[in-house]
Amino acid sequence: MGFIGFIVIIVIALVICVSCINIVPQAQAFVIERLGGYNGTWSVGLHFKLPFIDRVAKRVPLKEQVVDFPPQSVITKDNVTMQIDTVIYFQITDAKLYAYGVENPLMAIENLTATTLRNIIGDLELDQTLTSRETINGSMRDLLDVATDPWGIKVKRVEVKNIIPPAAIRDAMERQMKAERERRESILKAEGEKKSTILVAEGKKASAILDAEAEKEAAILRAEAKKEATIREAEGQAQAILAVQKANAEGIRYIKEAGADSTVVQLKSLEAFAKAADGKATKIIIPSEIQGLAGTLKAVTEVVKDN
Repeated sequence: MGFIGFIVIIVIALVICVSCINIVPQAQAFVIERLGGYNGTWSVGLHFKLPFIDRVAKRVPLKEQVVDFPPQSVITKDNVTMQIDTVIYFQITDAKLYAYGVENPLMAIENLTATTLRNIIGDLELDQTLTSRETINGSMRDLLDVATDPWGIKVKRVEVKNIIPPAAIRDAMERQMKAERERRESILKAEGEKKSTILVAEGKKASAILDAEAEKEAAILRAEAKKEATIREAEGQAQAILAVQKANAEGIRYIKEAGADSTVVQLKSLEAFAKAADGKATKIIIPSEIQGLAGTLKAVTEVVKDN
């Protein structure tokens, strides 16, 4: 019986020793109390405590935590009641303050968030509330971070998840948005018609300009063609006159080479006047020398006929 009792005592002692060995996992901290008072905070690793004297008062998670609070009823500056729900991202930075700072820290953060949100929204009108989420988030984060610092909590981010106005306000907003869309549609349609009209007018203008330019180029081409024809005609006449003059010059040269006397020259002159008489002239004045030569030619002709 004594041996069995000794074995039992040894087993109990081993159990007690094993129970005094604690391993703190990653991202956690243990708050240790000795005889009811704070003794220390254990970080990651292997730790030993005194049996029946020390105890683990609180296991504190050090990871960043996310809490989604239910919608809170708030009133804007222009007396519009709406529901806003928020999401809080926080992290415990001091296990001792978290364990002894406040009773039920999550409830404390929820209530603090609700009061802070009401204070911020109370200074904003409805339109500002709907368009100032970043401002609301930043203000709430700063205020909550300061308020939760004595509790060993660091507020990282605050996000306004939903803003739910009353049904009447939502209907009015939908009607306003519909009217705004219709107004924009009318403006776009008017601008499209305006651009279409401008394009048609510019097309007619461009067509008229092209027609005028084509007519101008055609007139220039006709004038150039007429000018070219006139030049060619003048050149032809000049060449004809030059040929006649050359022929006359050749005839005179032949007459001179043949030794013709003044009588032959007068005869040629008479022929020239005869050709001139074929024109439209009604009266021709013939020099007296040529007239005498004509009488002589007539007498010679009659003598030849008599013979």
